[in-house]
Amino acid sequence: MTTSLDFLKQAGTTVVSDSGDFESIGVYKPQDATTNPTLLLAAANKPQYAHLIDVAIKYAKGKGGTLHDQACLAMDRLLVEFGKEILGIIPGRVSTEVDAHLSFDTEGTKKKARDIISLYKSVGIGKERVLIKIASTWEGIQAARELEQLDNIHCNLTLMFGFAQAVACAEAGVTLVSPFVGRILDWYKKATGKDYDGDDDPGVQSVKKIFNYFKQHEYKTIIMGASFRNVGEIKALAGIDFLTISPKLLEELRDSTEPVPKKLDSERVAQAEPILKVSYVNNEPEFRWALFQDAMAFDKLHEGIKKFAEDGDTLKNVLKEKLQAA
Repeated sequence: MTTSLDFLKQAGTTVVSDSGDFESIGVYKPQDATTNPTLLLAAANKPQYAHLIDVAIKYAKGKGGTLHDQACLAMDRLLVEFGKEILGIIPGRVSTEVDAHLSFDTEGTKKKARDIISLYKSVGIGKERVLIKIASTWEGIQAARELEQLDNIHCNLTLMFGFAQAVACAEAGVTLVSPFVGRILDWYKKATGKDYDGDDDPGVQSVKKIFNYFKQHEYKTIIMGASFRNVGEIKALAGIDFLTISPKLLEELRDSTEPVPKKLDSERVAQAEPILKVSYVNNEPEFRWALFQDAMAFDKLHEGIKKFAEDGDTLKNVLKEKLQAA
């Protein structure tokens, strides 16, 4: 029996699991997996992952320093422990997030990325199997540019809502970008009071615009649609490079046999009407102005950073309690 999930893969899309719960990942046979502090926080509260927290606590304790320093070290190690377990299940790469508090700190982001890669190396995982997740702020994009070019560290630029963010990432030579779909839909539904569906979904339209631009101008950056509210959004993007999908929506796709026709085709885009080329990566004022002019992108980027930072802080507080009890 061919499922909708099978049809999606046959359309040329690589399926990625958006989960920190690695016990559920293997069921859907994804190529890659993505995590973030919110997903990790949910998974870390489950008793079956307690042994990973124990490893992280022991590591941080051994390094010494203030309680805050140890909590930060423990969180980095926990991210890597989850990543290592996930990589034992999937054939591809795992995305591991830099602390959201560093979203406006280029040097801090670069240091944290290198530290995470070093931690992976210490547990036997090469950097070719890791994508460092960084918020697609001006500072994050510049950090990713250097990490890609100078360190050969591959990056996944996340919290992407605006076209200028996507263009700057492609120009920077970033390995992969994660334009969000569902959160864009949320913003427009709240702003307009309307419902949107399929190709009319503003999140779907945003990602299609990025796809068309990248393919026509032959950028190598992988486009991975993210943050879905329903399977309709996923099906509307069939044929895109990658899609990172929650276990709930993966299950819906696996339980359905409805065909999923290819909607995005790079060869067809290449022959379409030319799209004007623009540039942002070397022009900070222009980048910031473009982002500022896009109220949705500006709002959702900063909201997303704040939410990831809050969930990261909650996880650090959990680790602080365990460090004090150890």
